[in-house]
Amino acid sequence: MTESTITWQDFEKVELYAGTIVQVEEFPKARKPAYKIWVDLGTHLGIKKTSAQVTKLYSKEELLGKQVLCVTNFPPKQVADFISEVLVTGFVLPEGEVVLAQPDRPVPNGTRLA
Repeated sequence: MTESTITWQDFEKVELYAGTIVQVEEFPKARKPAYKIWVDLGTHLGIKKTSAQVTKLYSKEELLGKQVLCVTNFPPKQVADFISEVLVTGFVLPEGEVVLAQPDRPVPNGTRLA
């Protein structure tokens, strides 16, 4: 049972797009361990940046080239000295690790989740 229900129109407001991680850097200024990540979201959206607390399960090297699902219509958020433009989605496990949400097959960057 879910905590609350939404309408189809509510779901359509959330813009979820597939993109490929093209750059990853350490983010020592973040309060919690995180990476600075750049995601190629295709020609329509371009490359967007985000910070993500995924350091427990992923190295910088294994993130490069990985496809992920991003929420693209949140307002930009400042994290330390970095502006996060999208939210990379994932599943938070009981100990705080994050498993990234991703397509099970490659899709073109910029493909919207429906």
